Amino acid sequence: MTDGILDYCLGKKGAVKEFPFGPEAAVIKVADKMFALLFEGNGENSRLNLKCDPMIAENLREQHEAVIPGYHMNKKHWNTVKLDGSLPNEDIYAMIDHSYDLIVQKLPKRIQETLSE
Repeated sequence: MTDGILDYCLGKKGAVKEFPFGPEAAVIKVADKMFALLFEGNGENSRLNLKCDPMIAENLREQHEAVIPGYHMNKKHWNTVKLDGSLPNEDIYAMIDHSYDLIVQKLPKRIQETLSE
């Protein structure tokens, strides 16, 4: 399950994968800014941290049991998605898109331009 999620993240323009916290936590960045943190777990213990607009974050947590405040992150701006199979990949991909877009919007214009080419 996590391979498809990782591939989707890495398919984003300028996305790179690093392992600064050890081999079980893949940090996915764009222009040196993290937009996703994928924890590989056994079976259904895998989870994905994603940046999120605070209002949307609260709504997602209310709507989905698999979405909780960001594990080891600023809980106002980050969600953790439990990759337990309860959410369709399309929903997870939409959350990844949102996280990536939030990060890209904060980048300098010259870097944004290289990502939109």
